[in-house]
Amino acid sequence: MPILEIPDPALVVLVGAAGSGKSTLAARLFDADEVLSSDALREAVSGDAADQSASAMAFRILHRTLARRLGAGRLTVVDATNVRRVDRRSLLERARVAGVPAVAVVLDIDPVLIQARNASRPRVVDPTVVDRHSRAVRTTVDRGDLAAEGFLSVTILVGPGEVAGLAIVRRPAGLDRTGPDAL
Repeated sequence: MPILEIPDPALVVLVGAAGSGKSTLAARLFDADEVLSSDALREAVSGDAADQSASAMAFRILHRTLARRLGAGRLTVVDATNVRRVDRRSLLERARVAGVPAVAVVLDIDPVLIQARNASRPRVVDPTVVDRHSRAVRTTVDRGDLAAEGFLSVTILVGPGEVAGLAIVRRPAGLDRTGPDAL
C-alpha cells in the first residue's frame, strides 16, 4: 500500500484524465471542506458540472478560494484534471505566495479503463477529450515535468489498485525529518 506523506498545510494537486478517479480519491482521503473541485464549482455556477462555458468563472472562484485557504494555512486539494503545465503553474504560484509546499498526485491509469469508466458514468465526457487528457498525463510523467515545475513531491499511481490502496500521513510543514521521531 503506497503511503503519501503530506506536509500540513500544503497544496495537493490531483493530476489525471476525466474519469481516472480523482474525485473518488479526494473524497476518500480528505475532508470535504479541504477539496476544491472544478466540477462542483461549475455546477454551483451554472447548475451543470459538465457546462464547460462555466469553466472560466469556476476557475476564478477556485483560484481565489485557493489563495485564501493557503494564505490562512489550510491544507487544500485541487480536484481538476490539471493535465496542462499552464494550469498547474497558476496553482503553484498561489502556493509559493502563501509559502506552503505543493505536492502532486498523478493518476496514471490505463486509458482503456478510463474510457470504460467514462462510458458508464451518468455524465460522459467526450472520449476524444479523455484521450487528450490521458496523452497529456503520459507526456507529463515521461518527461518528469512535475518535479521540474516545483512540486515538493510527486506520487504517481499506476492502476486502480494503487489508487484504492493509497493512504496519507499528515505532518506539520517544516517538521525536521532527521530526528529520532522521524516516521
